[in-house]
Amino acid sequence: MVYKEAKEEKKCKKQDTSAPAGRGRSPRGRPRPPSPPPPRAPRPSPRRGDRQPASAKWYDRRDYVFIEFCVEDSKDVNVNFEKSKLTFSCLGGSDNFKHLNEIDLFHCIDPNDSKHKRTDRSILCCLRKGESGQSWPRLTKERAKLNWLSVDFNNWKDWEDDSDEDMSNFDRFSEMMNNMGGDEDVDLPEVDGADDDSQDSDDEKMSDLE
Repeated sequence: MVYKEAKEEKKCKKQDTSAPAGRGRSPRGRPRPPSPPPPRAPRPSPRRGDRQPASAKWYDRRDYVFIEFCVEDSKDVNVNFEKSKLTFSCLGGSDNFKHLNEIDLFHCIDPNDSKHKRTDRSILCCLRKGESGQSWPRLTKERAKLNWLSVDFNNWKDWEDDSDEDMSNFDRFSEMMNNMGGDEDVDLPEVDGADDDSQDSDDEKMSDLE
């Protein structure tokens, strides 16, 4: 009788020292396998032939917005003007690198009155504003920092303070931009003729005096 009670007490102590269920062991006393790690999201691999945006600079004028895409020796130039978006694509350089720029514009434009001009060094786009005299503080609809886009400070000016004479000269320039397209050369107007005529008349007056 005493031997039987001692045996049961020893059995109870052995059960108390065993690891509780749920802490590294199953209810039957077997070790639980470690849970698998969560699956990792696949990394996008760069594909050969993906298009990269071309470097561009822009400036604002009263009736137009100008964007110059700086691509040398461009080929297969395609410019699509939409009311609130501009899409530009081309092949550039000797290796025919593919470029693609998609710009959601700050304000609406007139696609039918917008033009582009290609040269060996760049492609200049002339966007006719949907509302003349409306200032564009930025080119894009959203306020975002784009590493391929910059302001053309060499051509930027506060056109709101222009005089009537300056506006007349700019209207002449705008008229030429309307006739611009493809690879045709566009020359700025010459306004020095009046000075030459006045000089000739002065020479005639001097000869009369002699």
